[in-house]
Amino acid sequence: MEMMVELGALSYPIYIERGILNKVECHIKEKFNGKKIFIISDDRVYALYGECIESQLNGSYDCGSYIIPHGEQSKNFQMLSGIYSALLKAGITRSDLIIALGGGVVGDLAGFVAATYLRGIPFIQIPTSLLAQVDSSIGGKVAVDLPEGKNLVGAFYQPKMVLIDPNVLETLPKRYLKDGMGEVIKYGCIKDKELFELLEQSGSYENLKEHMTTVIYRCVNIKRDIVEKDQFDKGERMLLNFGHTLAHAIEQYCHYTRESHGEAVAEGMYQITRISEKKGFTKEGTAEAIGRILKMYGLPLKADIPMENLVSAITRDKKNFKNTLNLILLKEISESEIYPADIQYFDEVEMV
Repeated sequence: MEMMVELGALSYPIYIERGILNKVECHIKEKFNGKKIFIISDDRVYALYGECIESQLNGSYDCGSYIIPHGEQSKNFQMLSGIYSALLKAGITRSDLIIALGGGVVGDLAGFVAATYLRGIPFIQIPTSLLAQVDSSIGGKVAVDLPEGKNLVGAFYQPKMVLIDPNVLETLPKRYLKDGMGEVIKYGCIKDKELFELLEQSGSYENLKEHMTTVIYRCVNIKRDIVEKDQFDKGERMLLNFGHTLAHAIEQYCHYTRESHGEAVAEGMYQITRISEKKGFTKEGTAEAIGRILKMYGLPLKADIPMENLVSAITRDKKNFKNTLNLILLKEISESEIYPADIQYFDEVEMV
């Protein structure tokens, strides 16, 4: 499967194909005629796929690599200095290429490096986690975290290409599959009732596996369409943040050491829908439907953190503009809206 993200001069292709990791050189030659390629990956992913990628490229390119420890804790300013130094030592110039080989952390970090090193060099995304394949590798959001919050320093910087191989999901630990399913369920909630129903009917990841190429395509196609309409997150693209206002607050409060991103998104989606249903905005029974499907895929519903402890993190959310929080709420499954509110929206609310 192939699709284009149509952004004028910044347009790029997305390829979704089982076994595409064995065709990386062929696809790179379509877009890149330079001499040097630098791979940024993490210790787990590189051990699995680094040799496969480098063995294809070494005959045609001078390849280097930088391996970071896996996990959200690596997505920080301290990690950047080591990567920049390695790029300089390898003699990487603006005519060369960076490959982000890994999950969302690697993609965000490597993309931020590409956007800022020498004021910008080309990069491609090869996402290896379900979350990165359906969400974070598409759309050009790149960032690092601050102690005060997630993704608070970043840029919009589009890749030159995205290569998605559903086969790599076979090597993911079970928790990372659950993590990705949080984002998959999000797409069903905000835009795709048929996808939501397919997830419901499958009832578990094992039953869903045979449909994964289609599931990834549907999620990516929704994001492609939204990004084309709103590249810089000023309007419709905010819908992709359903559940994320609470999720980012939960992650920050726990110092990124407890919930994974997808788990926090699951908690955020359920809790915000329960609140909006209680306030009369959302169709009755919607939170129950989301809770039911989250349980099917082993995702949590509650963070067990008092809401007042999350408020300070919520006020630093990137969707907080002129003291207005642009919350993403559902009218019902597959119908989402941007709902301007203030922090008092969460007053006298507890997670249940």
